[in-house]
Amino acid sequence: MANMQVKQGHPNGLMTLFFSEMWERVCYYGMRVLLTLYLVKSLMKGDADAALIYGAYTGLVYAAPILGGKMADKYLGYRNAVMLGAILMAIGEFLILGGSEQFLMIGMGALIVGNGYFKANISTIVGKLYEDGDPRRDSGFTIFYIGINIGALLATTVIAYVGETYGFKYGFGLAGFGMLLGLIIFWTGRNNYAAAEGLGFTEEGKQKVFAGLNKAHMVGILSLLLIPVCYFLIMQNSWMDYILISLFLFISYTLIKAGIAADAEQKVAIWKDRMIALIIFMLINITFWACFEQAGTSLTLFADRNVDRSVFGWEMPASMTQFFNPFFIIVFGSIFSVMWVKLSNIGKNPSIPLKFAFGILQLALGFLVTNIGLQFVNESFQVPLITLVVLYLLHTTGELFLSPIGLSMVTKLSPKNIAGTAMGAWFLSFAIANYLGGQIAALTGGHSDTGVALTGAEGLEKYISIFSTLGFVLIGIAVIIILFNKPLKKLMHGVV
Repeated sequence: MANMQVKQGHPNGLMTLFFSEMWERVCYYGMRVLLTLYLVKSLMKGDADAALIYGAYTGLVYAAPILGGKMADKYLGYRNAVMLGAILMAIGEFLILGGSEQFLMIGMGALIVGNGYFKANISTIVGKLYEDGDPRRDSGFTIFYIGINIGALLATTVIAYVGETYGFKYGFGLAGFGMLLGLIIFWTGRNNYAAAEGLGFTEEGKQKVFAGLNKAHMVGILSLLLIPVCYFLIMQNSWMDYILISLFLFISYTLIKAGIAADAEQKVAIWKDRMIALIIFMLINITFWACFEQAGTSLTLFADRNVDRSVFGWEMPASMTQFFNPFFIIVFGSIFSVMWVKLSNIGKNPSIPLKFAFGILQLALGFLVTNIGLQFVNESFQVPLITLVVLYLLHTTGELFLSPIGLSMVTKLSPKNIAGTAMGAWFLSFAIANYLGGQIAALTGGHSDTGVALTGAEGLEKYISIFSTLGFVLIGIAVIIILFNKPLKKLMHGVV
């Protein structure tokens, strides 16, 4: 009877992992929500420099889980990797409190490496709480995803408010304590998820190297050496161009080669085409997220300078405007989940290419909304706050057309023997998008050719001009995807 009760509900470990991930997201988004403003207002960086640093940092954050997942699979085990990641992320936040550019860069390096270990592996533990074919798995991941967005919501409200109202150091410090709380929950609740496989050191990880240290210990020590590497790549962010392009070309070659091998092994002619389709969708994904991620850079500076953030006499901090995205995710996430099922039941569910196109269209419309806001500008050359509310609403509904669909699509398009590689490739597209987003923001920022921040009408005009350009370019891309809907569906060979 007790066993039946467990099967009807969810494993106890799910709630432990839910709250651990929630507080880790408080830490990560707490850092992200303040970073651009901290660079511009405290470290006196120009808009372009701040955007490039932000893009390099977030790009590396999304690239790191590719390595973090492999190290956990081969040496560390999933629990140890998450613990290492949590400790490094907390240290990273507290290092930023040093108040200088050097402390910030070292702290970001620790956050990047720590995120690579934490983010890649806590989701894996969630999956391992369920047996293959367990119908509760999708529901479990949906609950876990809610935890992610609650964490993002807390970061973009509480930490954003504290950081801008009382000082950036208090915001970063609060984010660090959030990570420590997540670490404590993860460790004290370890018995709840103990049934998951692969938590401890692997057999290869246990192999001794020297002085009583095994391979897993060595991985942990060598991980610390990646921190100065990240420091270098953030400072010399032009190197990221070559690294990310090379990785994209290599992973594309790997996917197509694997598709050809799967076709030969199974005596079919579908997998190579599906891998080509996946690469095309990676390019579309890069386009979407490079523009979407203006939230942390150009849109935050736009909010700071050219948005009237007064709400019944209270002025909302500029960084806090980022909370609209996780808020709308929580509001609409379940609605979209039900909507896809109902559309499928009546045969009206759009194809994956069309969903991607509609997502990009909504992203475009969000940017174009700023033109409407321009019609209601006040004497301080500020548009109404409702402009950003509607922009983020459209960006969020666009995200829901594309993000969860993309993750599901990767598992359907890829042969089982390279499922991990394909998912790593998908996350690489996010890394490239975030880095490219910084490059776009460097052009978008309201500054003159000499790097001086533009104010008033001139600054507002430049922001609206670039946002409009992004909107029209994205509409063009969406139209192209719609026109090529049938060829793309053909490449996918029945995947819907």
